Amino acid sequence: MARFDVGDSVSWNSEAGRVSGKIIKIHDSDFEYKGHRRRASPDEPQYEIKSDKTDHIAAHKESALSKNG
Repeated sequence: MARFDVGDSVSWNSEAGRVSGKIIKIHDSDFEYKGHRRRASPDEPQYEIKSDKTDHIAAHKESALSKNG
């Protein structure tokens, strides 16, 4: 079961440092993302997150994310 919800503010590490954004979609089954097949399941969901600073959309596993207080 997903630990985060759509609309939650989260952060993650990227090559550019710590990035934050809002969850816009939760995947609980495999999906296509930027031309690549991403693995997801109800036990290991993946999240699409829109960056707070840019319009960039990222996809991350739950383990890569921290909820912003």
